[in-house]
Amino acid sequence: MRRSAHYLQVLLTFARNSLIRDLTFRTNFLLQAFTATSWTLMNIGFYLIIFHHTPSIGPESGWGKYEFFVFLATTWIVNSLLQTFFMPNAHEFSELIRTGNLDFALLKPIDTQFLVSFQRMEWSSLSNVVTGLILLVVGLWHLTTQPDNPLVLTVGVFLLYTFYLLCGVTILYSLMISLAATSIWLGRNQTLYDFWFYITNFSRYPMEIYQRGWGRPLWGFFTFVVPVLLVINVPARILAQPLRPGSSVSLALALFTLVAAVCSLLVSRFVFVKALASYRSASS
Repeated sequence: MRRSAHYLQVLLTFARNSLIRDLTFRTNFLLQAFTATSWTLMNIGFYLIIFHHTPSIGPESGWGKYEFFVFLATTWIVNSLLQTFFMPNAHEFSELIRTGNLDFALLKPIDTQFLVSFQRMEWSSLSNVVTGLILLVVGLWHLTTQPDNPLVLTVGVFLLYTFYLLCGVTILYSLMISLAATSIWLGRNQTLYDFWFYITNFSRYPMEIYQRGWGRPLWGFFTFVVPVLLVINVPARILAQPLRPGSSVSLALALFTLVAAVCSLLVSRFVFVKALASYRSASS
């Protein structure tokens, strides 16, 4: 318990220092938040144009206009959390190795993975969480007030949504820190870091679009091997279309998402520790 309290105190210190640093350059902070919000608004405009021409994405997918707004909001919330807490640190990990500053991280009396994962936070990226929550409320309001078959929401559904949202963040964080850890073996791994963006692009779309024709191998690979399709699809389906037998996200797949999150975290820990064991000090 005392150890957990110590780590929480360190985490809050990181958060406070990062916020002070961001607010020191307030114009830059506001511009970053404005840019991120503008990008999300342009995305909304793009999908509004799409749904002006079609009522849903696929006749049997169940992703109508407002169901997809829930999906889109979930995407922004997950990506915003990653960009705020993890992406700046993963991006700079190779610089810690190149400059030898990783030596100082190893000397500190705290877990190295925890330190390099949370020491810097970009609070301006949380602007997309606000935008995502607004879009989420709009989508759910329309779904719960529609005259035909209105959506019924409960506290349990919101708790499940939050839980699987965190599972999705865990899966993407695990992939990110695993790729970042390869910097120890490869030096600069910008190509592998870019590869993370290419892979996670698959998570931005409903999995139904991959379940036909040549897309089925992609669906299988990105669901059961590198489970990025679970990141957004499962929590968004739980909220917009609660789990039921025969749905595209079954209870079995929801349970697999939990297993995938735990296994991803364990694998990332193994890769990070294994890579750290190969690290040689900059002075050696």
